[in-house]
Parts: sequence; C-alpha cells; structure tokens
Amino acid sequence: MLASDALWIPILMYLALSLKADSWAPGLTSWAAAAGLAIVVSLPIFIRIGLYRAVVRYMGPQAAVVVAGGTVASVAILIALGVAGVLPDLRPSTVVIFGALLLVYLGASRMLLRWLVFAHASKAPRVLIYGAGAGGAELAAALGTAGDFIPVAFVDDNRALWGTVIAGLKVYSPQHLAVLIEETNSRRLLLAMPSLSSRRRREILAMLEPLGVHVQTMPSIADLVTGAARVDELQDIAVTDLLGREPVPPVQPLFESCIKGKTVLVTGGGGSIGSELCRQILGLGPKRLVLLEMSELALYNIERELRAIAARGQLSVDLVPLVGNAHHKYRMREILQSFHVQTIYHAAAYKHVPIVEHNIIEGLYNNVFATWHTAEAALECRVETFVLVSTDKAVNPTNVMGATKRFAEIVLQGLQQRSLATRFCMVRFGNVLESSGSVVPLFRDQIRRGGPVTVTHQDVIRYFMTIPEAAQLVIQAGSMAKGGDVFVLDMGQPIRIVDLARRMIQLAGLSVRDVEHPDGDIEIVYTGLRPAEKLFEELLIGKDVSGTEHPMIMRAVEHALRLEDVERLLHELDVAMRSFDCRTAHDVLQRAVAEYRPTGELHDLVWARRPEAPRPAAEGKVADLQARRAVKLPAVMNPHSGAEPLS
Repeated sequence: MLASDALWIPILMYLALSLKADSWAPGLTSWAAAAGLAIVVSLPIFIRIGLYRAVVRYMGPQAAVVVAGGTVASVAILIALGVAGVLPDLRPSTVVIFGALLLVYLGASRMLLRWLVFAHASKAPRVLIYGAGAGGAELAAALGTAGDFIPVAFVDDNRALWGTVIAGLKVYSPQHLAVLIEETNSRRLLLAMPSLSSRRRREILAMLEPLGVHVQTMPSIADLVTGAARVDELQDIAVTDLLGREPVPPVQPLFESCIKGKTVLVTGGGGSIGSELCRQILGLGPKRLVLLEMSELALYNIERELRAIAARGQLSVDLVPLVGNAHHKYRMREILQSFHVQTIYHAAAYKHVPIVEHNIIEGLYNNVFATWHTAEAALECRVETFVLVSTDKAVNPTNVMGATKRFAEIVLQGLQQRSLATRFCMVRFGNVLESSGSVVPLFRDQIRRGGPVTVTHQDVIRYFMTIPEAAQLVIQAGSMAKGGDVFVLDMGQPIRIVDLARRMIQLAGLSVRDVEHPDGDIEIVYTGLRPAEKLFEELLIGKDVSGTEHPMIMRAVEHALRLEDVERLLHELDVAMRSFDCRTAHDVLQRAVAEYRPTGELHDLVWARRPEAPRPAAEGKVADLQARRAVKLPAVMNPHSGAEPLS
C-alpha cells in the first residue's frame, strides 16, 4: 500500500494541476516539484498515523477517520509551504483539489482491494441474513471481517426497509427468498433477530423449511449482554423453536419459599434435570446446597460449574458435593442429620426405557428403593419438603421404568399417611429436550453423519419441554405441596417424532430421502417400537384434576394404597431382589402398580442368560417368600438396599 500511494500521489497532483490550469499539459517542472513535495509531506504523515499498520482485511468505519485526518494534515502543510514561498506555483486552490482527489483515492483503493481479495476471490460460502436491524448490521460487519462467510443480502419483514441498502447490502422482502437463494447461490440463512418472540420465530422457520437452506441463528440478547457469546458465534436452530408451545413462565413468588435461606439437597445433582435444578436453586439464595451424585465425573463437573457461577454472582452459598447413592438408607440419614436438610429434590433415577427394561433389578433399586430409603430418612429427620421428579411414563405404564416411577409415587403417597412434618409431592412431565437419552441429540448426530435418522414408529408422539422449564416446575411444585400431591403440566399438544426429525433435517439445509424424493439427502428409517415402548404417553391416571396458583400447573388426585400394603409389597420386593429373582420382583411390581400392563416377556439381560431361572412363588402366598428368605438368604444386609436384614 505504501508503494501504491507513492505511485499515485504524483498522478493525483498531475490531475489537480491540470484541473486548475484547465489544461492537460501543466508545466512539467512545476508538476515534478509539487509531486515530490507532496510525497515528502504526505507519506511520513500517513506512516505516523498508522495507516500502513492497518490490515486491509480488518479495516472498518474507523479507517475513514484516519484517512480523513491524514489527508487534512497533508493539505494544511502543503498550503502552508506554498504560502511560505517554498513552492510559489503550488496555490492553495490546487492543494485543495489535490486533497479531495487524495481522499477519494485512499478510501476507494483500500475498499477495492479488500473487496477484490477477500470477497470477490473468496471461496467462503455466501449467506443471506434475515433481519436488517442493528443485530443484522452488526452480524454482517462481523462476518465480513472474519471472512468465513460472505453476506450477500438482507431479508426483513419491515416493508419500510425493502429496497434500502444497509451495511452495503440490499434489503429484500421475504417473498423473494426462493429467488434470492437461486440467484446468489446461498445455501445458508442466518437469523439475526435475537429479541424476536418465540411464536414469530416458529412462523419464520415454518416458512424456511421447504427452501432447502441451512438455517442458523445469532446468539440471544441475554448471551450477548452477559458476554457469554459473540455476535458472529452462529448456532444451529434450538429445537425449542421447533415446538408448538410456548415455555411455561415461572411464578416468581413460588420459587423462594422452599429454598431461600434453607438447606437444600438435590439427589442426582449431576444429571440433566438435577444439574439444572442446582443452577436455578443457586440463584434463589439457599443457605446451603448439598449435591448427591453417584458419578464422580458428573459431580466434579457440576461442582466446578456451580462454584464459577457463585463466584461471578458473588453468591455466599455453602456448596457441599457428596459422592453416594440414594438407596443407601443410613448414608442418607447421616447426610440429612449432619447438614440439617430442609428441602429435598429427588432427581436420582434411571430414566432410559430400554436400559431399565434390560436391567430390571438395578432399575428397581435406583427408582423405587432409592426413593423409599431417602423418604424414610426424610421422615426420621423431619425434612420439611420432599419433591420427587417423576415422568409421564408412570401413567398406565407398559415398561419397567414407568412402573418403577409409579411405584415410587405410591411409596410417597403411602408415607404421607404417617407423616406429621414432611410434605411429599411428585411432579410429572414429558420428554425433556437435550437431556441424556433424548431423541434430539441422537437426531442431530445422525444428521451430522449423513443419516439415516432412526425413528421407532411413524405414529409415535411425545410431550416435550425444556430442561430449565422442567426444573422451574419442580421447584414451584414444592412450594404448592400440601402432602401427597401429584403435579402435572398443561403441555399443550404432543409432537410427532417423525415430524420433529423432518424439520431438523430440512432446517439443516438437507432434504428427506423417501419414495417421492429418491434423490434426497437423508433417509428416515423406522426401526420398530423398542421393548415396552408406547406410541403415546399420558399425564393423568384419573380425571380428578384441579388448578393451582400457577395457571399452567395442575394438581391431580389419584388413588393410593394403604401404607401397610405398600410396606408389605416393598418387603416382598426386597426379598426377591436379594436373590436376584427377576420374575418374582416383576410380579410384585405388577401387583403394586395396578395400571402396569407389560407388553411381553421379561427382557432382563442377566435373567435371560441364567441356565435355570427360579420358578415364581404362587401369587399371594407370603409363606413361600418366607421359606425362600430362610433358605436362600444369609442374615446380612444387602449393600444395595441399605435396609435392615429381614428375619
């Protein structure tokens, strides 16, 4: 650029002298002297102000200020030298003309070079930007600087902007999108509307689906303000934008009553729901937050994250990370007594349907006995509130996981009958997006690898909610609990899983390959329902439902067993599980959960490999269980159960 300026300054001086003299043949002596003086004056000034230190690729609007300042300084010095008689032929009017030409040259040469090198000749993909507001203009500038993408046009809903030029790009109507995509060869569209309502975002995404472009979005306003993300950190469309329902807004007064100034325990604190519970509880002012997690790595990660959040927010919360399993009764009692726990959020559970179906005994230990022993310990230690994180699969279950969660609910309903100080309640909701085992991460990975995308059945439907929304519901439910309550969420309409898969494929800029479109990019393959999987889930067992303080949360009144019957079933189950008698344990589970309708034979992987599975005891004959207990079981405590030996 220095050599280019040294070449063009004499040319510009020649043009200035010619324009002043109204002749293309000014005196060569005058021109040579004037050109040499201009070079001697201007180039040192440009070097001094840093014009040649600026990288052309990253030049922005501030470069115009530098160029203008350098030009004005050069013109002023040249005029002063001319007036002082150093070069009498260099008149002020000639210098002014030279300065105007120099200003145009300096700006135009930089911008032209930048366009030639980093736009016109670039192999970077071309993109359209939806949203020509401040966010869109900033995004276009950031992308132009980075050089990873070439913005070619804006699209905006605002009619007043159509046809205008913003940040060097023309603004078009959304109706021209299909034509724009073809004319500009753009295969990516960036949403630059961080403050747009979720409803309008869904409408826009529905319009974009058939266009075959990869849709990405800039970070939200909250992430930009807090510094969690930069403008040019593009993200794939959040799956929450694909749902047909608005997130349930929290009622703030319900948040604090079970948390503020209290000691709170979260079991399963490193899991999907448990970790989000911890994040939200941390900001509600608890005195102490106790995390119980059996995965050492998960506990390490969530503790480190929570301590970072507390440090940023200057929160004075005592964080207590504990490794352990909630089905160890005496361990739980020691924890509750030692830290004077007042509120428990019981999120520890196995939730993956096929895995629990293949590991029945462990599923019973973790889902039923962990709930039972933690609840018994809560009764002994007079914990104020116990909230169980349940699932819609507990309603009319066809799988072991759902049945164990319903049995856990029944256990709490039974214990409530002899509870004087502790309020037990449970919260049911549908599938949680982005949680472990969710279809969304699976679909995203399959799409990234080129497919196929696997769906169990074309008619499978599910309710969905976000992890933060689920955690908010659990927290608010504890505040509304009276004892033995079942809380459910009005989750709107369920979503067909295959429709979700199609939308994720299309918004990734790909097409679905099927009979009608054999040349599509990604095929959807139906693998068949997995063992004990249902086509649809329900949230209520009966119809006795009432409202609560929250407009979207309902309280259900459902049948419960007498505490004596619950305890008898638990002891029978304990006996069967100690001998790993999978069939008897399964039979007890069926008697405990009247709505449980298993779809076929036992699928437990260990049980299936046993050379000779024990015969089940005759239904209802406790004497057979007593005999089994006496013959097969030593009088020692099972390390899994944490319960005292039955004699």
